Amino acid sequence: MNTTAFILFLVIVGLTLVITYYAAKKTKSTSEFYTAGSTLTGWQNGLAIAGDYMSAASFLGIAGTIALVGFDGFFYSIGFLVAYLVVLYLVAEPLRNLGKYTMADMIAARFDNKKVRGVAALNTVVISIFYMIAQLVGAGSLIKLLLGLDYTTSVLIVGVLMTVYVVFGGMRATSWVQIVKAILLMGGTLIISLIVFAKFNFSITDMFAQMKTATPLKDAFLNPGNKYKIPLDTLSLNLALVLGTAGLPHILIRFFTVKDAPTARSSVVYATWLIGIFYVMTIFLGFGAAAFVGYDQILAADKGGNMAAPLLAKALGGDFFFAFISAVAFATILAVVTGLVLSAASAFAHDFYTHIIRKGDANEKEQMSVARWASVGVAVLSILLSLFAQKLNVAFLVSVAFAIAASANLPVLLFTIFWRRFNTTGAVWGMLVGLISAIVLVVLSPSVWSPDAGKAILVGAPLFPLANPGIVSIPLGFLGAFVGTLLSSKKEVPAAASDKFDEIVVRAHTGIQPVEE
Repeated sequence: MNTTAFILFLVIVGLTLVITYYAAKKTKSTSEFYTAGSTLTGWQNGLAIAGDYMSAASFLGIAGTIALVGFDGFFYSIGFLVAYLVVLYLVAEPLRNLGKYTMADMIAARFDNKKVRGVAALNTVVISIFYMIAQLVGAGSLIKLLLGLDYTTSVLIVGVLMTVYVVFGGMRATSWVQIVKAILLMGGTLIISLIVFAKFNFSITDMFAQMKTATPLKDAFLNPGNKYKIPLDTLSLNLALVLGTAGLPHILIRFFTVKDAPTARSSVVYATWLIGIFYVMTIFLGFGAAAFVGYDQILAADKGGNMAAPLLAKALGGDFFFAFISAVAFATILAVVTGLVLSAASAFAHDFYTHIIRKGDANEKEQMSVARWASVGVAVLSILLSLFAQKLNVAFLVSVAFAIAASANLPVLLFTIFWRRFNTTGAVWGMLVGLISAIVLVVLSPSVWSPDAGKAILVGAPLFPLANPGIVSIPLGFLGAFVGTLLSSKKEVPAAASDKFDEIVVRAHTGIQPVEE
């Protein structure tokens, strides 16, 4: 066991528990639990969004993918960053103006229907769990490498901690853990990047020239096609990454933590700058790991390449730097999983239990109790599923969550705001078709099935050729919403739907609430 690493782990855990303790004192209502009372400023929420977004996939997964396959790994950095333009221009402001606690609130502002809210809640839980599996896989690999604990024990440790943060501290604790983590991660990544750049004589030209001989791929390292042999696979991945963020529940609920839509918009701008700088630095992490750690050593530490960044820190700065970066990575995972647990628990307690089971009659104490128990349930399920995904790269796992989010949530969010004829049946069809098609295609893909034992979860020939289902499932989500609307339009009252749409357009873009008679 690395003693320095263990001490730094304890410091990180202690700091986050102190934050949770003070946040718990102020978490007395559902508003505080779900949205921190909408008291965060633009820069605070921007840092928290960045903290939420710079996950294990970004720090561990992308660095490892670039180190192992070169250019193809950088697709993740590009896609994750460009995705925020979609969020900024299409989703952030309308979501804040129409919603209250969850994504389903926004859709329910136009379609006050139990089926719509229930399916939206289901989507949130499923997407959050898929995303959480990636974080837990990264955590398990990290603690196993650093402290010598087995994978299962490592995952259980993270699972218990993330549950404690959410159950006791709610959104306020989650937000400040994410802010602290974002600062630590940016600082640690900047230090590594500067050291790596110095090793290449602060010359981009020298860096790219040396990388042509630094890996077994030689010149091909700098070209696309090393990982994604099928062009459609590359397109599918990027489509999922660019459109997926706008449908991620744990990102969307962050816009309810600020007081109004302009603040939500400013927080996206802050987050985009921070995330953009970070993703540029992933090039240095990946190139540095490939050059100074080595292909074989990265694979020996973890089959998915997830330990490339911590191993690079060790190669550059010894055991202490290795321990520090690993502790920061641990904080990264803790911050993200708390946001994911909270988004799933909020969807279950607020949307499913309060509005569907209790028909809006649940009091504050009851809602808080259900949300906390839901947090425990989501955490347990995620832990169990992550035990089967140990060999997969976390960046890939997150890209699957992005594909599901883009397929199941984004079509309905956009049609709710921009299509007058859209109706409740279309909303339900769009969400279910997008969700089911994405999951089924993932189950049939090469990521789950491989003829070679050990390369995927199951042994066998895949029935769907692409690793990421986005290029098929995203259009199916839009098509499901479109066809569902057309086939049922005669059954719904056109005049009432049109009037409601006019109200939604005004509210979405101005924040003006309707006058109650």
